[in-house]
Amino acid sequence: MQPDHPARVGRRPAGSSETSATNRRWWDAAADGYQAEHGAFLGGPENARFIWGPEGLDEAAAHILGPTASLSGCDVLEIGCGAAQCGRWLASVGASVVAFDLSRRQLRHAQMSPREAGLGRGGIALLQADAEHLPLADESFDVAFSAYGAFPFVTDAVGALSEVARVLRPRGRLAFSVTHPIRWAFPDDPGVGGLTVRSSYFDRTPYVETDADGRASYVEHHRTMGDWVGAISTAGFVLTDLVEPEWPDAFAQPWGGWSPLRGALIPGTAIFRANKPGG
Repeated sequence: MQPDHPARVGRRPAGSSETSATNRRWWDAAADGYQAEHGAFLGGPENARFIWGPEGLDEAAAHILGPTASLSGCDVLEIGCGAAQCGRWLASVGASVVAFDLSRRQLRHAQMSPREAGLGRGGIALLQADAEHLPLADESFDVAFSAYGAFPFVTDAVGALSEVARVLRPRGRLAFSVTHPIRWAFPDDPGVGGLTVRSSYFDRTPYVETDADGRASYVEHHRTMGDWVGAISTAGFVLTDLVEPEWPDAFAQPWGGWSPLRGALIPGTAIFRANKPGG
């Protein structure tokens, strides 16, 4: 759910400073509506869940980060945490979690979740930060992940991934989900209008919404599948898996541009899994 303001949509360059400031404002304004609309699906305060995307792929069954038992005792970083639903689930299985987000209002929703709800032996520390400049010590974490978090909203993907590599210990694990790159060639429409290619898959020009005064109100950066693979490698990781979740038969309702109609034909989410060498 977006803030209630008129927006013009287009493609144009957007640097790191503009992207960061714009998306901080957008998510501060959108957080309440987003959590009201999607919070229960992602895991309400009394129902800790770790959902990778609109297809509902659940970490408890998917084990993208590895066997659940292996996460107990790990130091974990959640990148672009929103209300930290995923981090709360990880804490419930014994991980110690640092969860950060660009938006203070999103973090406020994380703070409103009961701290004692299913935390088990782990815990969560919340931090406001920019993914391109992490105020964290080198080699502090065993695992880092992002479920539709910060990576689509950074100008410098290699820089952000390099920051994650810096704070991970040798042999650390990284996994993150983003909108599947092929979706950028199609309109963001859950119906038949979203089944016809309208844009070039190779157009990396940022998607920018502007308000009535011409100021950017939302910025998202498109990268091809090859761009993501290259960024992961350049940042020092070894890609180990790529997961493209299928739309489940049980899900009848669309989520934004995701829907049963489109999900039966083209992927909506890409989940990259990688390791930091060493050790």
